[in-house]
Amino acid sequence: MPHLFKAAILAVSLAAPAIAEQIDTTAGPVDVIPVATGLVEPWAVAFLPDGGFLVTLRGGQMLRFDEAGGSVSLSGLPEIAVGGQGGLLDVMVPRDHAETGEIFFTFAMPQGRGAGTALARARLVDARLEDVTVIWALQPGSSGGRHFGSRVVEGPDGYLYVTVGDRGDRPSAQDLSRENGSVLRVARDGSVPADNPFVGQEGAQPEIWSYGHRNPQGAALDPSGQLWVVEHGARGGDEVNEVRRGVNYGWPVIAYGRHYSGLRIGQGTEAPGMAQPAHYWDPSIAPSGMAFYQGDLFPEWQGDLLVGALVFDYIARLDPDQGMTEVEQIAGPATARVRDVRVAPDGAIWFLSVNTDTLYRMAPAGR
Repeated sequence: MPHLFKAAILAVSLAAPAIAEQIDTTAGPVDVIPVATGLVEPWAVAFLPDGGFLVTLRGGQMLRFDEAGGSVSLSGLPEIAVGGQGGLLDVMVPRDHAETGEIFFTFAMPQGRGAGTALARARLVDARLEDVTVIWALQPGSSGGRHFGSRVVEGPDGYLYVTVGDRGDRPSAQDLSRENGSVLRVARDGSVPADNPFVGQEGAQPEIWSYGHRNPQGAALDPSGQLWVVEHGARGGDEVNEVRRGVNYGWPVIAYGRHYSGLRIGQGTEAPGMAQPAHYWDPSIAPSGMAFYQGDLFPEWQGDLLVGALVFDYIARLDPDQGMTEVEQIAGPATARVRDVRVAPDGAIWFLSVNTDTLYRMAPAGR
């Protein structure tokens, strides 16, 4: 049974000025500087238009940092089921935040003896969240602490795209009557867009945008506005997928890996009507947060995909112009179990390390 957690104060701080760790990359030497320390199991970071930023901790806290260096643990979070991979997960600041004050976040929501991925909307007011509303939740919840997803992305169309894991129930990812193992598309009030692919199909959940996913823990828009996800395979077969309307991505019928027992998954790597990944890793790197680089500090990497690895401790750089293949592993002491990767407004790359409890900024040396 999951542990129910309400936010409490945790001592965190912006890092004191420190000598940068330097890493050699194809873009030249880069400085990796701690931004905030003392972050226990950080899950996501999101930038605010006032120069501050938010960080979620899986144990049930959302922290607000201001540009001057102050931080506070926000009050007003709902009850959260903390256990296994579940807890407080992603946070997203929409484009109109300066006008609305709204944010969106995902979390494991208690549901009886189990839990399910949920998406909430709230207004950020100083040190608290107000008008917190769950606009979507996986029904029914289930036991076990695996495979919640869970990222939320604001699409160019203004709709929200939410990744949901299969919760360890493999067949559910092929069952359109359930939302496990899918990418969802909903409006900001949780309503269903009329042009979703399965609207009106008997027995299908209308929120589903794509399905056949295992555990998509990263999602981002490329420079054209196209949505992509990265998802965990079993033993091998982590995938990068270009998410398209109504497409079946195959799990657990096809996969480029094996069950942890060593047995083959499904019927192999291909099947009619099931999409192939743009890239896969074998052995698994356990991909999590991801971002397409768009900025001025790394012109050599413009449009490339950056993916955090929870295994092998690096940030993968994939080049779409080379078939979305991994072309570089950015690694150093700071890149230990990378949970999230984001591109800051100034073009620097920020990432969260679970093993060092730290948020880092990476930029060309001296920048």
